Amino acid sequence: MKKIIKVKGLTIGEGAPKICVPMIGKTLKELKLEAEYIQKLHVDLVEWRVDFFEKVEKIEKVKQALSEIRSILHSTPIIFTFRSKREGGEKEINNGYYMELNKVVAETSLSDFIDIELFNEEQDIKKLIDTAHSNGIFVILSNHDFEKTPPKEEIISRLCKAQELDGDISKIAVMPNHPGDVITLLEAANTMNEKYADRPFITISMGDYGKISRFGGFGSAISFGVATNSSAPGQISVEELRKVLEILYK
Repeated sequence: MKKIIKVKGLTIGEGAPKICVPMIGKTLKELKLEAEYIQKLHVDLVEWRVDFFEKVEKIEKVKQALSEIRSILHSTPIIFTFRSKREGGEKEINNGYYMELNKVVAETSLSDFIDIELFNEEQDIKKLIDTAHSNGIFVILSNHDFEKTPPKEEIISRLCKAQELDGDISKIAVMPNHPGDVITLLEAANTMNEKYADRPFITISMGDYGKISRFGGFGSAISFGVATNSSAPGQISVEELRKVLEILYK
């Protein structure tokens, strides 16, 4: 039996994929306006992409901004994500600060999830997972390739590795260079779902080719839509995504 995640009245890992929207404001003012707008939408989760935040290198400012976001989106699960430059993020920081930032945020318990990139030192990942879990925070272990789609076996291998490290949700997002790459991603998701997954996972094929992957149906537990601005190529508006998911999972 697969593990499911229950957070703030939301169940992840069963039924239709849950809809998550990114927040990419550069300033606290922009973030508050985003949060106020998102609060009026029908979304399931919010991902704060803190690598867009102009004061991300000041931990106290990050904590303050997260507190403000939480006060507005008090009942919506929040994913805290610093996406590194190497995986498509906005800003580069050293690995030591990356680990410290996520550790401090996990200790605040202001977010419900932290997203940790799989391609880090295993011992560092395990320490962060332990810190998160001891503070009641779930961990998404993620990998992003903005250039290509790896072979099916490699996609599955990375998702399984995230499970082995005890991430609560494993995630991979890849870039298709032709329609066949999208099929590769969907086949990997289907095989993962049928044979290997013991907890929720997320699979995304980005760009225009990959839009079909955002509608689920192959085991992926969360889909990322757009409220104000997208954080990755191929994201679909929340309204359109919700309509299609309601049709598919009615």
